[in-house]
Amino acid sequence: MSAARPSRAGLPELDRRVAGCRACPRLVDWREEVARTKRAAFADWTYWGRPVPGFGPADARLLIVGLAPAAHGGNRTGRMFTGDRSGDVLYQALYDVGLASQPTSVSAGDGLELYGVRVTAPVHCAPPANRPTPEERDTCRPWLVQELRLLRPTLRAVVVLGAFGWQAALPAFAEAGWAVPRPRPAFAHGARAVLEGHDGLELFGCFHVSQRNTFTGRLTPDMLRDVLRTAAQAAGLPHREEGR
Repeated sequence: MSAARPSRAGLPELDRRVAGCRACPRLVDWREEVARTKRAAFADWTYWGRPVPGFGPADARLLIVGLAPAAHGGNRTGRMFTGDRSGDVLYQALYDVGLASQPTSVSAGDGLELYGVRVTAPVHCAPPANRPTPEERDTCRPWLVQELRLLRPTLRAVVVLGAFGWQAALPAFAEAGWAVPRPRPAFAHGARAVLEGHDGLELFGCFHVSQRNTFTGRLTPDMLRDVLRTAAQAAGLPHREEGR
């Protein structure tokens, strides 16, 4: 299935179509091989082994954009940032600031709800070594463009995790109808930009919640919570302030 045709039936239909995509042969082969061989710790799991759609309500005011599903995280569970160390950090922070119903995300059926927040990625398949190629990134972009168009009536802020996501998302915002400033804003932790159009969109940069960043202290829980609080405020979402 190609990622080129637009979806007009809402996010549930888009998510269904994303999960059936087979546009990138290298990613299809990798995600399915991982699902067959598994990791010993998850030998009793039936892996999802397909593209992972976005997660969160259709009327989200805040969007979080990552990189791609983890081979034994989202590729196993079928939900973004679920079942891996990066997700442990992200969902704990969302819970801490009042944007998630629980601090953990272990499976697609664990009851987790996000409050006014949706989580997605510019690449929906787990890539080898967590590194999609530029061609794979560009092939997957139409899915993100469609998702942005469907979220457009309510979307007011976006947090992008990492430089790869930032670089991949900016063209998608432009294609979805927002005006990206020129020169394009550079990625940095704490970067902030305003995209004009469709009532405006505030864009925030944040270091990715990768183990490399969180284990070394490059990204601390406080740093992540600060970005999420600021973005929630920009999006007009109720949230929990520090110390409350």
